[in-house]
Amino acid sequence: MKIAILQGKDKRERIFGPEHLAQLRELGEVVLNEDNGNPSEEQARTLIAGADVAITSWGCCALTERVLESAPNLKLVLHAAGTVKPIVTEALWQRGVRVANATEALGQGVAETALGFTIVSLKDMWRLSRETAAGGWGDGSRVREVYGLTIGVVGAGRAGSHYIKLLRQFDVKIALYDPFVSEERAREMGAQKLELEDLLRVSDVVSIHLPSLPETYHMFNADRLAMMKDDCVLINTARGSVIDEVALAAELSKGRLFACLDVTDPEPPEVNHPLRALPNVILTPHIAGAVNNGLGRIAKAVVSDLRAYLEDRPLSGEVRAEQMHLLA
Repeated sequence: MKIAILQGKDKRERIFGPEHLAQLRELGEVVLNEDNGNPSEEQARTLIAGADVAITSWGCCALTERVLESAPNLKLVLHAAGTVKPIVTEALWQRGVRVANATEALGQGVAETALGFTIVSLKDMWRLSRETAAGGWGDGSRVREVYGLTIGVVGAGRAGSHYIKLLRQFDVKIALYDPFVSEERAREMGAQKLELEDLLRVSDVVSIHLPSLPETYHMFNADRLAMMKDDCVLINTARGSVIDEVALAAELSKGRLFACLDVTDPEPPEVNHPLRALPNVILTPHIAGAVNNGLGRIAKAVVSDLRAYLEDRPLSGEVRAEQMHLLA
């Protein structure tokens, strides 16, 4: 079996350590791109020639008919990243090639970041740290524990589901909004399914885990933000486009909400954007998924799905053509 890794050397080495490459070599002949930078379409044709499996990632070119004609025996594409939309083409589906991504691995990091935001924000650590550094001490009047509260989760994809799993270690109520999850499935996950407006009215924390789709654009608008409880913590580790940021800045300026935003629209926000100046906003530069050592999770997921494919087991990250319109 021939396995072609299409990433440039510089990007590949950030994700795949020597141990991951050794594991891949146990499963087949591995072809590497030794140039820095992702290959052009012509370079991809050369790398993928005769391959049974292709490994792609961020910045790789689309697997067009021209690229695929060099690999008539291609059976599987493993995308060492999240959304497969940049690399998937109709030609790929027509050839019956299976596709899997590493969204589950990325989702774990996103969920852990959301949990970190949850704990630190409820503890009021951001404000207390600033005040303590300025000479204050001990004003813990606004500190809350992750106990006896309602945590609202908007979207139960890979990241949202893992966030719910992590929350089950705490004595909290978990509310879920996801039109594609049944009430029974929500209960199995440990959550209560609610309509979005109801979730916003009862939640002490609202964590967003939605893809960027036309249907989710500015889902959190002025009306919905106004429904949220005083002192609610709004966390967005998904996509900036799901929040109307003008409306959010206006609502935050009233001082009754707190927001942790790992994503904005666009990224980065303008230097003079009001979100940068408000004291009740924490902005981080899109670090929730996989960064530095966390990228190893992606490589591990790729190797795991390749083994599953060879053993005729389900692929954890498999994406099917009919799912594409629901994906980010």
